[in-house]
Amino acid sequence: MQTGPQSGPDLDPQVRDLLALFAGRPAINTLPVDVARRGFAKSMADLVPVPPEPVGVDRLIDGPGGPLPVRVYRPAGAGAQPLPIILFFHGGGWVVCDVQTHDGTARRLSSGANAVVVSVDYRLAPEHRFPAAPDDCVAATRWAMAHAAELGGDASRVVVAGDSAGGNLAAAVALSLRDAGGPALAGQLLLYPVTAHHTSKFGSYSEFESGFGLTRDAMVWFWDHYLGASLDAEAARSLSPLAAPLLATDLRGLPPALVLTAAVDVLRDEGEAYGVRLREAGVKTEIARCAGMHHGFFSYGGVLDGADRAMAQACAWIGSLPRA
Repeated sequence: MQTGPQSGPDLDPQVRDLLALFAGRPAINTLPVDVARRGFAKSMADLVPVPPEPVGVDRLIDGPGGPLPVRVYRPAGAGAQPLPIILFFHGGGWVVCDVQTHDGTARRLSSGANAVVVSVDYRLAPEHRFPAAPDDCVAATRWAMAHAAELGGDASRVVVAGDSAGGNLAAAVALSLRDAGGPALAGQLLLYPVTAHHTSKFGSYSEFESGFGLTRDAMVWFWDHYLGASLDAEAARSLSPLAAPLLATDLRGLPPALVLTAAVDVLRDEGEAYGVRLREAGVKTEIARCAGMHHGFFSYGGVLDGADRAMAQACAWIGSLPRA
């Protein structure tokens, strides 16, 4: 069973109240996958207000595993000028969530950044294990860039973005396109991203092991489903950087990045470590730790003031990016 928020870390009062709503519920890592998916979808529908505009349009594109669903948003009253394009990859540990659970987030990104948002319904594990998800996200990004004019977007202002596992996928897409010689991205928005396997011994894994939303045990469950195997630390060091971007030996030549982490989150330290490595590689990178916030907070726009502030920061950053 999930416990209420633990004492100690300086949790934002709104976050503490939100986490208290989940106290007593079964931990996600104790549930069958289909039950976990339904429960997460219901929680998001019950708790997160969805702005009325812009409404996304569902369509199917060609993907590496067959038809790939995407949902396209364009701000109301945007006019005819080409807009930035944001490829958004939802979080959920590569196992739960979809474009509907993150509908409110995609709408807020589209209106706040005055951008076309393409939210990608990539294939989920355990039915489709790594590398299905990054393969889908790369394909969707290439499609959006090739169809930028049709979408009302600017192919020279394309940003990949995602939260948690989606941040992992955004980083993977940036690495994949760089290694393939392009096309070039304008930026990467990494929201408390997964950048390393759970065996990597970051301090935040111990500090926030349980009681603050995402737990160590949940991350083990997600990783095992995603990879189809339980790896020890030695085996994990051989993972592809498209699964664990922090393992990439060379981060030079990647697009500018904004890395937002949550102060109270098992993934905090690995996200910030990736941001530091990007900086060391000469990539223009901003790293911001969101005080009092927990893992997943960005999805709670209209509920958490901290989520609204982070959204405004992300949208302003996207608006400041030069063309690729």
